[in-house]
Amino acid sequence: MTIATVALLGLGAMGSRVAQNLLRAGYALVVYNRTADTAKPLLDQGAVFAETPQKAAAQADVVVSMVTDDAASREVWLHPQAGAVQGLQTGKVAIASSTLTVDWARELATRVEQTGAAFLDAPIVGSRPQAEAGKLIYLVGGAADMLQQVAGVLLASGTVQHVGSTGQGMAMKLMVNALFGIQVLALAEALGCLTRQGLSITQAMDCLAPLPVLSAAAVGAGKLMVANQHAPLFPIALVEKDLRYAVTAAQAVGMELPISSTTQQTFQRAIAAGYGANNITGVAQLFKGHDSPLLS
Repeated sequence: MTIATVALLGLGAMGSRVAQNLLRAGYALVVYNRTADTAKPLLDQGAVFAETPQKAAAQADVVVSMVTDDAASREVWLHPQAGAVQGLQTGKVAIASSTLTVDWARELATRVEQTGAAFLDAPIVGSRPQAEAGKLIYLVGGAADMLQQVAGVLLASGTVQHVGSTGQGMAMKLMVNALFGIQVLALAEALGCLTRQGLSITQAMDCLAPLPVLSAAAVGAGKLMVANQHAPLFPIALVEKDLRYAVTAAQAVGMELPISSTTQQTFQRAIAAGYGANNITGVAQLFKGHDSPLLS
């Protein structure tokens, strides 16, 4: 498959960085975003702005969406007048790189395939620094032969793992994010307890960091907690959404996720406490001091 033009729908924190990678890789790029001003730096580098997702898709061989959640994804793909599905046809490929529910990813695949186009779910592991460095990891569900044809589009921003059939890339991403959320919350809880035992948070983290009980990702999160730096890389509001989607995915196959459910509820409390826009590490603020929302 010859890919001349890629359309990217959604220019948020991740989408704008992936767009830069696509331009650097030499792809002709059409972009759509609800706020047109966001696209200006990309337009200055040669990207073309489309007024609707449908117009973006109509100009492209591969259409990639990077939006917040199921509702935004449904709007951008299936809006009755302007949805991207209306710009698809045989020979095109639609890629959902948002973190979505498994059920919606499969429903979207059906709608895309009805146009004659192909579909891949390809959510990403990584945050803003990895996107800027071209070190994201795509977890892909869908036909292996189709992935091979469009792999260059994804490789512009990182590496690719073919997980399995349609929806299984999304299922894997939800479990990855659940595991990360659980680790970060457990560490925040431990640090909160240790500081109440009289250790400084620096002392506590210095002791924990080299131990085999912590993953590299948890150590990185712990360092941000020590520094009290919670600028959003993976905002708490999105963490809670992904945990909620993970719990829903499990319920759909007849099982419960008790630890993920409790973690999701705690991140809900962090949002209620005003920390929703903070990085995931901001959940540590729930465990500080005796006026903690978890003690009230």
